[in-house]
Amino acid sequence: MVEGRCMKCKMQVEIKNAKEVTMKNGMNAMKGTCGKCSTNVFRIMGKK
Repeated sequence: MVEGRCMKCKMQVEIKNAKEVTMKNGMNAMKGTCGKCSTNVFRIMGKK
């Protein structure tokens, strides 16, 4: 279970359909949708 902050709900929510992506600068992030309102959620994970 991966959590991220939803800007629409203004709270920590579970990221549905989470997919790991690599940004241009080489950092990893998780991308998916909010479990409550279906808004896009993006969480930066770091360079690990």
